Amino acid sequence: MKQFWVFVKKEFMHIFRDTRTVMILLLMPVVQIILFGFALSNEIKDVKFAVLDHSKDAVTTFITERISQSEYFIFARDISTEEEADYLIKSSQVSLVVVYDNNFRENLVRDGKSQISLVVDGSDPNTASGVLRYANSIIASSNEHILRLSGFTPLSAEKPTFIEPVVELLYNPQMKSAYNFVPGVMGLILMLICAMMTSVSIVREKEIGTMEVLLASPVRPVIVILAKTVPYFILSVINLATILLLSVFVLGVPITGSIYWLVLASFIFIFVSLSTGLLISSFASTQVAAMLISGLVFMMPVMLLSGMIYPVSNMPYLLQVVAQFIPAKWFIEAVRKLMIQGLPVTSVLKELFIMTSMAAAFTVLSIRSFKQRLE
Repeated sequence: MKQFWVFVKKEFMHIFRDTRTVMILLLMPVVQIILFGFALSNEIKDVKFAVLDHSKDAVTTFITERISQSEYFIFARDISTEEEADYLIKSSQVSLVVVYDNNFRENLVRDGKSQISLVVDGSDPNTASGVLRYANSIIASSNEHILRLSGFTPLSAEKPTFIEPVVELLYNPQMKSAYNFVPGVMGLILMLICAMMTSVSIVREKEIGTMEVLLASPVRPVIVILAKTVPYFILSVINLATILLLSVFVLGVPITGSIYWLVLASFIFIFVSLSTGLLISSFASTQVAAMLISGLVFMMPVMLLSGMIYPVSNMPYLLQVVAQFIPAKWFIEAVRKLMIQGLPVTSVLKELFIMTSMAAAFTVLSIRSFKQRLE
């Protein structure tokens, strides 16, 4: 029994001697519970909405106030044209536009019904369905007050009086979930192939001792390192083409924007992922460590904090800040705008600039790290 506890003590000493192992064992559960507890939420909140009110009567004012007073919505602005409504949604300034018919109250009194149009961005079906569910619930719960403002009471109304919400889904009228998951899956696959496999490949050379031989050759070290990334770049391009073909011809997700700019944005993201893999390989000493770092630092954040499944705007402020440093977030936003919404390249200049800056920064850091190892 004494020998047993000696071996137990030895194993504890072996574990605590490796700082990275201790961090993985003790910090990973903390990170996971925080991410899964705060990031995984179907609740919609702080949804910005605009109002196109052709009537401007007591009923429309009351409905707008009820929506804006809800914890789920934030009133952004009044607008005067449908073109302005399309622009606000396309530029992601608002997620919902409430459009009232002309003579809204008069139609309600005369015909017993009137119409509200709820215009929503359908490129993210999860968010769109949540926004519509809350908006319809607020409108339905306001019926009694609306009847009184219309000159009726629930007991004296001679004919049924109701408001008919009409939903208009932009970009994804059928509410297909593939419209939401295709950009996210593209980001996840490219990140895993480029970052994880590149880092593991280079660390493997370190483990078996051939990296020192390669770096000691007449070829410049930078050329050796970059040459090892070329096969993964080519494989990523093949995967990109496969994903796009399957998305269009199997899943029925059209490329409504410029395929040229879509491919260019994807190439930039591939470079970001490759440079990330190089950076990981400069710190990791074993293949297992490289895979754990890739999975912990990139796989979970890409799935949870990039907007792939749950909107970033619904997360706590701290996680929203962290999400800004995840390359996949910017790539997914660019793909949605270019592929799903069909917007021009001017709408994704911010995303392209950020991804290009990340690629340059990661490449410089990884090359400097390799030089320091050589010295």
